[in-house]
Amino acid sequence: MAKSIKELISEEYIKCAKDPVYFFKKYCYIQHPKRGKILFNLFEFQEDVMGEFDKHRFNVILKSRQLGISTLSAGYSLWLMLFHEDKNVLVIATKQEVAKNLVTKVRYMHENLPSWLRGDTEEDNKLSLRLKNGSTIKATSASGDAGRSEALSMLIIDEAGFIKGIDEIWAAAQSTLSTGGKAIVLSTPNGVGNFFHKTWLKGEEGDGWNPIKLHWSVHPERNEKWRKEQTQLLGEKMAAQECDCDFISSGYTVVDGQLLKWYEETHVQEPIATGGFDGNYWMWQHPNYTKDYIVVADVARGDGADYSAFHVIDVENVEQVAEYKGKIETKHYGNMLVNVATEWNDALLVIENANIGWAVIQEAIDRNYKNLYYSYKEFGYVDEDIHLQKAYDLKDKSQMVPGFSMTSRTRPLVISKLDTYTRERVPIIRSKRLIDELFTFIWNGSRAEAQQGYNDDLVISFSTSLWVRDTALKLRQQGIELNRRALSLTSKNTGVFKTTPQQAKDSWRMKTGRGDEDLSWLL
Repeated sequence: MAKSIKELISEEYIKCAKDPVYFFKKYCYIQHPKRGKILFNLFEFQEDVMGEFDKHRFNVILKSRQLGISTLSAGYSLWLMLFHEDKNVLVIATKQEVAKNLVTKVRYMHENLPSWLRGDTEEDNKLSLRLKNGSTIKATSASGDAGRSEALSMLIIDEAGFIKGIDEIWAAAQSTLSTGGKAIVLSTPNGVGNFFHKTWLKGEEGDGWNPIKLHWSVHPERNEKWRKEQTQLLGEKMAAQECDCDFISSGYTVVDGQLLKWYEETHVQEPIATGGFDGNYWMWQHPNYTKDYIVVADVARGDGADYSAFHVIDVENVEQVAEYKGKIETKHYGNMLVNVATEWNDALLVIENANIGWAVIQEAIDRNYKNLYYSYKEFGYVDEDIHLQKAYDLKDKSQMVPGFSMTSRTRPLVISKLDTYTRERVPIIRSKRLIDELFTFIWNGSRAEAQQGYNDDLVISFSTSLWVRDTALKLRQQGIELNRRALSLTSKNTGVFKTTPQQAKDSWRMKTGRGDEDLSWLL
């Protein structure tokens, strides 16, 4: 006996309720950019991802571009809403427009379902869809209070690697998931050290997150030709970010991520000794009394959010031989710097003179440290060519100010020096702490600064040391040349006056160009 339509519909409904993949393949329509309206026939890798969604509560997805994962997340949201009551789904993205796109996909799938599968709606607009069974999906832009008052069944964070302040958003939303809600965090990579990267690392370590990596090659319709086309379209760096799922080569770090990786593998070492009251003074060499060193210090603002830091640099080899990063009172910091600079052959001591830095400089002055760095008042920074042309090093220090002035004029020059030196692989960097800071030292528009939630104290002091090192070398070389020239002239000088036997008897008679003249009148 043939089944009635009602029985067939009932069977199909149960199949859809039990298996979201079956539901997608048979009844869900999507808008394909080239093929238009088509059934959502999942690729094998997309089916695998659906299985991960079902098995794990928290999923973090590191993905290539255009793999249909946002569409898959939209379909999973719709399935959850249709076949379960009172499910609350929230979509957060970089902008409301991006979050709205995912909700639009849900609405499109829902509108094109057979009438017996479609849910009765209470609200249907560009930013939300609410069903009469109590389930809803809503789109919102990233803000500190996004999701704070929601009781969420599932949170989807799209392009999580590009959302500013996402740590705060996650902290607010996490409490609303405490009753068993799910989370899907997806993005292409955007450098290291941000929330998405840290979440991915937690997944790799098995710390609460299920990691799902989707390289461009998982798509059956893509090959090496497609990948090469992406490089031509996007450029090498952007293509690596959008396709290769590589955190290191993605992002906008001031120093290229691959170069930092090279430094980490080639030069970084454990210190041979540690010191200081907190053990944060690291040394990779002991002072060599035949060498010249500079000590360059950045002073913490004093609000507890950053650190005081300094480097000891071998001037000739541009090698980092010691480093400090810690929280220390200005008086103790000033004394520490003088002690360290004295130990390293009375090194040139360079202290940033902004704000609280003056208190540290004053300690060095009070202790009468002789090799303190000074900047000329008129310019506020050292341009070695101007310095030499105007002979500032020969002028009285009353015309100069102690310390290095980090201003809107000097900062770009200092950062440029860091970029130039590292690209040429000149400095020898020993510190893992410094490399870690460089991984999160990024371009934020036209300004180079630490990523939100990170510090750049070691980076700024190291960059300053490279700038000052160039200046110090030029000035020292100029001094050597001046001394050599003076000695050369002295050795060739046979004297201004020549005496005759007669003049030897009468020393007050001299040739003046107008004959002999008696100078005894001077007596």
